[in-house]
Amino acid sequence: MSIEKPLSEQQTVMHSWCIQDEWSAPEIVGGHGASFWDSNGHRYVDMSSLAECSNLGHQHPKVIDAIKKQADQLCFITSEWGAKPRGALAQKILEVSGFDGGRVFFTLAGADANENAVKFARWASGKTRGQVLARQRSYHGASNATMNYSGDARGANYPELEDVVRVEPPYCYRCPFGYKSNLECRRECVRDVRQAIENAGAEAIAAVLMESHAGTNGVVAPADYWPALHQICKEKNIILIADEIMAGFGRTGTWFGWQHAGIEHRPDMMTLAKGLTGAHVPLGAVVVSEQVNQRLQSHMLYTGLTYCGHPLSCAAGLAAVQTYQDDFLIDRSAHLGRDMFRMLDALQESHDIIGDVRGSGLFAVLELVKDRDTREPIAHWGGSNPALRALVKKARELGVSFAVRSNLIVLAPPLVITERELGEAISVLDDLLTEFGPALQGHQS
Repeated sequence: MSIEKPLSEQQTVMHSWCIQDEWSAPEIVGGHGASFWDSNGHRYVDMSSLAECSNLGHQHPKVIDAIKKQADQLCFITSEWGAKPRGALAQKILEVSGFDGGRVFFTLAGADANENAVKFARWASGKTRGQVLARQRSYHGASNATMNYSGDARGANYPELEDVVRVEPPYCYRCPFGYKSNLECRRECVRDVRQAIENAGAEAIAAVLMESHAGTNGVVAPADYWPALHQICKEKNIILIADEIMAGFGRTGTWFGWQHAGIEHRPDMMTLAKGLTGAHVPLGAVVVSEQVNQRLQSHMLYTGLTYCGHPLSCAAGLAAVQTYQDDFLIDRSAHLGRDMFRMLDALQESHDIIGDVRGSGLFAVLELVKDRDTREPIAHWGGSNPALRALVKKARELGVSFAVRSNLIVLAPPLVITERELGEAISVLDDLLTEFGPALQGHQS
């Protein structure tokens, strides 16, 4: 009797952000620290924390232990009932973020956190049909609503459902207003926000939704952009939401990206996911300030998710946040990040294909160009460069996993990566830029 061969994942699963016929990847069977390995035993140093989410690395023992203990005690109870890890995690988040007197609404991931944050802003402001002000070249999730908030090249594939006021990004390397000076560019980007609010009318805008720092679109705002944005929202009485889904939990060298500007520039809300559990299990959150909380106290929350505040996820989140704290990983990100940027600055000196290096902590963007003087990118935004894909493939063969998009290499290694692993991975990148540089820049060999 013949036994049918089981179908492969390539034949049965729909994979995100790719053409299904082109998907082909090894099966990953394990991980530890900053590395993971496939079924053939090939090991990869993870230089992107996968989707910029495995901040604690892979299979962190403290988080795994917390999940096991919670599973033995209670796997699930709806938010109609109390659950110890849910309350404990909310308290810990409020503590490390400085949102004293606020509250936490748990979601499943980042996209639904951003959707619910906008709902809360509309209810708390009384602008139930208020618009959302957001940036070009931003990303807030792939649901219909959040892709509408996003100013992403992929957004053309989504129907326009939300009324969004769009402003230019503070992308000073390619200033949308044509300025060469970062200071002038930043000032014009701030004026753009103010002008957009005045044009729409402050009473028509319920929320400003912005990534506080890091994002896969490669925009890293100047240090004084967030304080200026905060001041405008305060003047206009508009709720400011910081999308901390990628920047949160030490990625940029502070607990949250907005904290680079100081506690006095705390947003009215922030959204979390990714590093919240170190990606061990799904979990997102909306954190609201005391002022927003007071406005919502007597408001019926017409929203909910069956698994919001799932006990297993909250237990994992509590262990993750405690680990960031106990192991001083936020400070480690800042310290090791300075070493990483010294290496990247040296890399830029050696390779004229690197037009710009930006970021902070353990988040860096390398922008690749054909010519430094003209700043012509090796691939236009939303496009791709075959040679860059070939570089990534070769890197994996050499045991390093890099994340790329259009003309960007995004480096976001786990906060637990060792100095040796970091140095060796950047050394591999150095060699590959030498090997693939001419092809990337379109030069004849």
